[in-house]
Amino acid sequence: MKHTTDFKTAEAEFQTVHHTPVDRSDRIALKVVKFMRVFADKFFAGRYGHRAVVLETVAAVPGMVGGLLQHLKAIRHIRDDQGWIRELIDEAENERMHLMTFIHIAQPSRFERFLIMATQLIFYNAYFFLYLLAPRVAHRVVGYLEEEAVISYTQYLEQIDAGAVENVPAPQIAKDYWKLPDDARLREVVIVIRADEAEHRDTNHHFANKITSGEMS
Repeated sequence: MKHTTDFKTAEAEFQTVHHTPVDRSDRIALKVVKFMRVFADKFFAGRYGHRAVVLETVAAVPGMVGGLLQHLKAIRHIRDDQGWIRELIDEAENERMHLMTFIHIAQPSRFERFLIMATQLIFYNAYFFLYLLAPRVAHRVVGYLEEEAVISYTQYLEQIDAGAVENVPAPQIAKDYWKLPDDARLREVVIVIRADEAEHRDTNHHFANKITSGEMS
């Protein structure tokens, strides 16, 4: 995936997309994600920067797990991976950069840093076995997680535009990674990150659909 984004184009072309569940496993995946959203909303409320720090810790896991398991499967079956491994590893790296960016912005407390470690420990193991046993459901879960991420970043953007959240200068790590202008601020960072999340949303729903159709496993 691309790591440079024209934030004006990203804002103009942004679309909210929802994959309508088509079977029982899709409905279960959506309910799991909605259940996880309840805890995030209750714990962080309107503290979007701190919410992003913890949630990006979760978001950085699936790509690495999926990339690893697809890599092992490709070796085991001696077959081409159709570009999935690189796409998933790139997704994991991209999500890690989201986390690094928001650590600079939100300055998480010691408790939140502990929460990051605990969340990563629990989610990594849960997602590993989910992907191992049901990769289609795993990709669908990530697709729905990314849908929620898009909603959260849209709300974050609305709070910035309303003046409820200070539009602080963008950290240097974000300007370097997304090639943002020197005077870029938080608003531009949220726009490009939301565009990344929308791309991950579409990619994971696409992967789940390909597994459903039997084109990949």
